[in-house]
Amino acid sequence: MSKLVLIRHGQSLWNLHNLFTGWVDVPLSEKGINEAMAAGETLKNMKFDVVYVSTLIRAIQTAMIVLAKSTSGRVPVILHEKSGDANLNKIAQWSEIYGEGAKLNTLPVHLAWQLNERYYGELQGMDKDETRKKYGEEQVHIWRRSYDVPPPQGESLKLTAERTIPYFESEIVPRLEKGENVFIAAHGNSLRSIVMYIDKLNEEQVLKLEIATGDPIQYEFENKQFTRKKF
Repeated sequence: MSKLVLIRHGQSLWNLHNLFTGWVDVPLSEKGINEAMAAGETLKNMKFDVVYVSTLIRAIQTAMIVLAKSTSGRVPVILHEKSGDANLNKIAQWSEIYGEGAKLNTLPVHLAWQLNERYYGELQGMDKDETRKKYGEEQVHIWRRSYDVPPPQGESLKLTAERTIPYFESEIVPRLEKGENVFIAAHGNSLRSIVMYIDKLNEEQVLKLEIATGDPIQYEFENKQFTRKKF
């Protein structure tokens, strides 16, 4: 039996200032840091084999703060994957670990853009209250809470799921099938997509799903079945 833990990043500075964030790379607020520290206390005795995070700093910060509390003794290290870009290959090459002891003590952390937050398009950086005044309460509600209506030039939850769920199926489920414990730090909408998949929610059910910042969600995985567990 393996375990999967999902966590939405702690409050960001743009959450604090009531702005649409999307893919804008905004860090955690002080409250968000404290939320991550509290989650770290909850998870400190769990032993993870692999970590997946979005490419956005608020998710990376959350993961690292949580893992800093771990009693496992393993050190989380962000892996830089090789690609067709020569400069990125240089980063991958120069970040290679040669010490055998250090390798054994490393907790691999994979960055995945597929786990990034829903792209909010032309709403990014806009004040949510001002946006309601400009477009109307009903229209903004449709953009935020419908399943398949995207904001201007942005992504709907459906489009977000179309990149998040295939990545989860191809990269993360095989790890669980091997008996590994997996930790994912991501975002409200990318995690809603994953929970929709795991819990087999329909379009109406997922619209009612709320994922709180900094509050870990735990599943056990056995015989290809997910079972939600309390801490």
